[in-house]
Amino acid sequence: MRVPIIAGNWKMNKTVSEAIDLVRELRRLVIDVEKVEIVVCPPFVALSSVAEALSGTKIKVGAQNVYFEEKGAYTGEVSAAMLAGLGEYVIIGHSERRQYFGETDESVNQKVKAALAHGLKPIVCVGENLKQYEANETGAVVSLQIKSGLVGLTVEQLKSIVIAYEPIWAIGTGKAATGAGANSVVSINIRGPLSELFGESIAQATRVQYGGSVTPGNIAEFMAMPEIDGALVGGASLKANDFAEIIKATAKAK
Repeated sequence: MRVPIIAGNWKMNKTVSEAIDLVRELRRLVIDVEKVEIVVCPPFVALSSVAEALSGTKIKVGAQNVYFEEKGAYTGEVSAAMLAGLGEYVIIGHSERRQYFGETDESVNQKVKAALAHGLKPIVCVGENLKQYEANETGAVVSLQIKSGLVGLTVEQLKSIVIAYEPIWAIGTGKAATGAGANSVVSINIRGPLSELFGESIAQATRVQYGGSVTPGNIAEFMAMPEIDGALVGGASLKANDFAEIIKATAKAK
């Protein structure tokens, strides 16, 4: 059985002191929640402080990005070796990274391999933009992102990976996909290619989140879907009460 995973992507929000306050409140609110893996992904500058504030709790820490080179003259970048020990997860290939910073399926693949080499667990993001969605290209786009982003990995490596299906047209817009629509994409266009690459059993064992305008009000719809194993939460993860409600609703549904 796949353990649901709720991860909060804080994006470029929260100072270090604000980050500490947020996770201290969150840990109090979810202390009794069982059977849901909880992850927070603060900005790089707050990783160490957040990890320290969450030490000894069930809440895990992740980074929002990683560079694929081991070290060198790459001003502003952070390597997997630098992240190792600060957190357990790392978000890779988020649509904002693809849109604003030129990330491609190929660079996503390089980053996934670098993260795995240092014991980090990638949360690999895939999803179509509005133009592709309206042109009925969702299936082709998402399938290609899966195949290209995970090429060259072993079955054993895939066991450490979480996939996040994030329709780009739903991120930060208030327009969430329907539960049934997202469930269909996960089943056909994510688990399908995973089965081709790694076999049916590993495809069924891989956890797939939904992301895109997730709120306490709509989380139950997505968690009622059999193929969706949690959520990658943006704006709602910046408020401890809202994020805790999403976590609790997931525990209840799953």
